[in-house]
Amino acid sequence: MNCAVYRLEGISKVYGTREVCHVERLEIPRGSVMVLMGPSGAGKSTLLRLMAFLEPATSGQIIFEGHSRSDGKAPPLEVRRRVTMVFQTPIFFKGTVEQNVAYGLRFRGELNVRTRVRKMLEAVGLSQLAKAKMASVSTGEAQRVAIARALIFDPEVLLLDEPTANLDPQNVALVEELVAKAVTDRGTTVVLVTQNVFQAKRLAHQVGFMLDGVLIEVGLPDGIFADSVDQRTRAFVRGEMVY
Repeated sequence: MNCAVYRLEGISKVYGTREVCHVERLEIPRGSVMVLMGPSGAGKSTLLRLMAFLEPATSGQIIFEGHSRSDGKAPPLEVRRRVTMVFQTPIFFKGTVEQNVAYGLRFRGELNVRTRVRKMLEAVGLSQLAKAKMASVSTGEAQRVAIARALIFDPEVLLLDEPTANLDPQNVALVEELVAKAVTDRGTTVVLVTQNVFQAKRLAHQVGFMLDGVLIEVGLPDGIFADSVDQRTRAFVRGEMVY
């Protein structure tokens, strides 16, 4: 891990009169796993969408790989393509697993699509389901298809919105292994939203806690989980109800 892939400065997102996301300052090092935690409605998913350039911040700067955006405009397409996002409930096209994984490559006019899809399905343990219809796969298998579809672009940044929220322990372990390998083997920077403290302890290089739309604390896992500065973070880590 070295220089920051993202630097966020004074970021605010407002819908109507309601500020739903506020980040005073955040730096995410290259090749690291940043975990965002907090109760539902805390602003975590909104922050991911801002970092994916799916919508602009109302104010502040998002600096990505030296590209600063403070004018409400998205960065150039070639910059945006370096970031991919997997939503909590991914949307798939009708057809087979391999067709879904290949779609983005074909849309971009990439070469060697068939070979790249085959290798990616091997990497996520889904080779045997290549010809299976998406309607026939399990929830855990579908989430791995979504991650394969994102990783096949070899992105610099992978944004994951609660990727294991509805999965059984076996599929949770498989998804976590994919995330860890993306970081160690590819140097991917991962930003992962979860409410699972144990998952954060297993994966995170740094942890941020959000509440009421505000990023209130960021630190190393040992500090956040053992000696949080903010009492609301300490309460959340203990499993108490925090609103």
